[in-house]
Amino acid sequence: MKSLLNEDFGAVKVKHSPEDVLQRWRNICGFVKNPKRRFRFTANLEKRNQAAAMRRTNQFLVSKAAFQFIHAGMQPSDDYIVPGEVKAAGFSICADEVGSLVEGHDLAKLKYHGGVATIADKLSTCTTAGLTTDSDLLNRRQELFGINKFIESEGRSFWVFVWESLQDMTLMILGVCAFVSLIVGLAMEGWPKGAHDGLGIVASILLVVFVTATSDYRQSLQFRDLDKEKKKIDIQMDSLFQGFSVVIDESSLTGESEPVMVNVDNPFLMSGTKVQDGSCKMLVTTVGMRTQWGKLMATLSEGGEDETPLQVKLNGVATLIGKVGLCFAVVTFAVLVQKMFGRKMQEGMLWSWSGDDALGMLEYFAIAVTIVVVAVPEGLPLAVTLSLAFAMKKMMNDKALVRHLAACETMGSATSICSDKTGTLTTNHMTVVKSCICMNIKEVSKASVASSLCSEIPLSTLKLLLQSIFNNTGGEVVIDKEGKRKTLGTPTDTALLEFGLSLGGDFQAERNAAKLVKVEPFNSVKKRMGVVLELPGGRMRAHCKGASEIILAACDKVINSNGEVVPLNEASVNHLKDTIEQFASEALRTLCLAYMELENGFPVDKAIPSSGYTCIGIVGIKDPVRPGVKEECGILTDGGIAIEGPDFREKSLKELLELIPKIQVMARSSPLDKHTLVRHLRTTFDEVVAVTGDGTNDAPALHEADIGLAMGIAGTEVAKESADVIILDDNFSTIVTVAKWGRSVYTNIQKFVQFQLTVNVVALIVNFSSACLTGSAPLTAVQLLWVNMIMDTLGALALATEPPNDELMKRDPVGRRGNFISNVMWRNILGQSLYQFLVIWFLQAKGKAIFGLDGSGSDLVLNTLIFNSFVFCQVFNEISSREMEKIDVFKGILDNYVFVAVLSCTVFFQIIIIEYLGAFANTTPLTFAQWFVSIFIGFLGMPIAAGLKMIPVDT
Repeated sequence: MKSLLNEDFGAVKVKHSPEDVLQRWRNICGFVKNPKRRFRFTANLEKRNQAAAMRRTNQFLVSKAAFQFIHAGMQPSDDYIVPGEVKAAGFSICADEVGSLVEGHDLAKLKYHGGVATIADKLSTCTTAGLTTDSDLLNRRQELFGINKFIESEGRSFWVFVWESLQDMTLMILGVCAFVSLIVGLAMEGWPKGAHDGLGIVASILLVVFVTATSDYRQSLQFRDLDKEKKKIDIQMDSLFQGFSVVIDESSLTGESEPVMVNVDNPFLMSGTKVQDGSCKMLVTTVGMRTQWGKLMATLSEGGEDETPLQVKLNGVATLIGKVGLCFAVVTFAVLVQKMFGRKMQEGMLWSWSGDDALGMLEYFAIAVTIVVVAVPEGLPLAVTLSLAFAMKKMMNDKALVRHLAACETMGSATSICSDKTGTLTTNHMTVVKSCICMNIKEVSKASVASSLCSEIPLSTLKLLLQSIFNNTGGEVVIDKEGKRKTLGTPTDTALLEFGLSLGGDFQAERNAAKLVKVEPFNSVKKRMGVVLELPGGRMRAHCKGASEIILAACDKVINSNGEVVPLNEASVNHLKDTIEQFASEALRTLCLAYMELENGFPVDKAIPSSGYTCIGIVGIKDPVRPGVKEECGILTDGGIAIEGPDFREKSLKELLELIPKIQVMARSSPLDKHTLVRHLRTTFDEVVAVTGDGTNDAPALHEADIGLAMGIAGTEVAKESADVIILDDNFSTIVTVAKWGRSVYTNIQKFVQFQLTVNVVALIVNFSSACLTGSAPLTAVQLLWVNMIMDTLGALALATEPPNDELMKRDPVGRRGNFISNVMWRNILGQSLYQFLVIWFLQAKGKAIFGLDGSGSDLVLNTLIFNSFVFCQVFNEISSREMEKIDVFKGILDNYVFVAVLSCTVFFQIIIIEYLGAFANTTPLTFAQWFVSIFIGFLGMPIAAGLKMIPVDT
């Protein structure tokens, strides 16, 4: 990456602004936006997935190149000219120039411009008084340098979602069918009777379009409201500084855990980072969208959504069904036309065509269109959308905010979960969990245990301990706006301060009880921090803390269990060293606290002593794991490999291909390491990858993954913007809940597809065979659309409301290449379809004789009876579809009120259609006996379905 940037952009480092370079990177990487599409008929899914993976890689390359390397080698321009509009407004430097200076940490350019003070003058501000109150100047400043606000993209209107829904290929085919049906109907039967079928199809299309668009639009409004709250960030700016001992935590931006010292040699403060220690004055140079944070957020918001594994599988199913239906339709039309030509040849009128012949040809085409209507799974897009939307709402109740609807199912297909440690598996809040005070080891992870420690420690020792904790620190204890006590400082300092508070200490009282005479900040070489205090009466005392081995080596005395200061003998030293090793073996960061009595009048300019201390105690600090992690997360198992990031990135491609399947832990990994691992898992090993993280450094991996999960409380804005799901309670067990819901959605949609395909197969074969043998179709287009679009959609909603259970987590994940339609599903589909087909053909062949039907209306009554029996076959098959393998399908059915309501509505509307909508639906009222037979035929499908489940098949 570095060599590529230097080679390609060596000539633009001086002459082009960072925005120019960013745009060039976009052009080179093919950074294009892919509009959201749902179900598309396409034969080349492999190429599209490869293109999607490449686009994700390009997005990362753009972000990485733009925000870590663009300014790395920039040199100041000797001929820098202030733009005219900037100069006219009273400034001597433009936003791009000062922005590139800070983002690139460019000391040479800073020196060229005269340093911090001169930059302040060029920005028409003062390092002591700040900005002027001149409103005109403030307005011009905002126009030229921007405002400190995230500029959101304009929201899409409802009609945009309607238009996107209309792009679905399934609906396009139905639209053509509706148009042809209208023409044929009006030509043969006139208005309004001839328009019933066509308008029925149009109404069904509009139902799908508007329900889908409404769901997506409401979801977008909800996310926009959530984003408004999420993006209420008080300070996001890049700055220059003047001050001392400033320690910055840049881990959220760079991924490096070590704090960065900001001083005269490195006077740059970046947006999104945190001040851990020290004090300074800050000169704000870049705000809002011009900051690193703003540009990264804008970059990550670009690009479209890739298809999820389930969408790819459903596209394949829809494509196959559509092709089969089209073939059946063409063959049917050809057979009917051939029969017409044969009849006319027998009559010797092959070249004599009348208007009736033309209408007959149109009628044949209408039958073919009806078969296409049957074949195309028009209920599938809406069914999947409703299923995912329902799961999204339920997951919200389980503290998981789904930002992208399809993420509900993607997690169910996940075969690999890559989790960040700090802030994700752990709380990112250092805590004292063990202590060795007065030579006694105590576990103090719980507040109640820590408070009881007070009674076990001699009072004199407790006072010394609290004095050391609250005075020898760079942290603070403050009261926030809500009146709650809060600790500030480095993770180590805050851990000690909270430990002191749990022991009953009073931060402010301890600070007031002694005068701070000298401070020796933490020194990375000496690995210690020290202070000198002046106590009441003029006595002087030094406190020291730091790396346990170093501080212990500086001690010659220790406080024993009675609170007495005694010489540090060999036995005591061995005990304390064993304690340090024990704490370290438990992955604890150890810290030793010590003090020394000094002579009165200790000179301020004299260094704090390096030996002669008395050991107060040793504490063990760690970042505790989040609730649920220990029970849910098996990190390193037999055969697994733990590797460090620097070693990982040095491996060749061949070595990586051997290592990656075995890697379970990657320590000290950079954002690029994480991205590389995820990319290889997705593309090379064809895994469905989920990534969990909380920091800005996790954003590339979150963005690259099939599904990204970010922590809602501890997570940075960039991480949450890159994620598909936000864990609102920061509880790792919620991730498991998301996986459960994902698998539940996948299984529920499988149940629906099994149910849908049974309907389509039966209707397709019945209409095809009937058309070929009799020249007409017993099920009209409107009747079929009621079955496919309305009832199946309600059925999908019913089947989608089945909640997840623990059994789902015992199954293997489906993965990217798993068969969506399993052998179990094919067994159920084919068995149930055969039963329904035989019953309907029996009714068609013997129905008139059985029910004594004759006269002009007998065909209409028989077709209504067939339609009614067909519908009730689907009602009872829907119950059987609640379980694809288990025979007991009634377990918990009454607890699922949605399922019961859907069945009730289906039966109710079926009665309305049969008894009252005859003209529109081509039906006629039935007798009680005919109703009973229809319902009984449907009910017989349930024991047949139970018998089918007893036939063993390979899963």
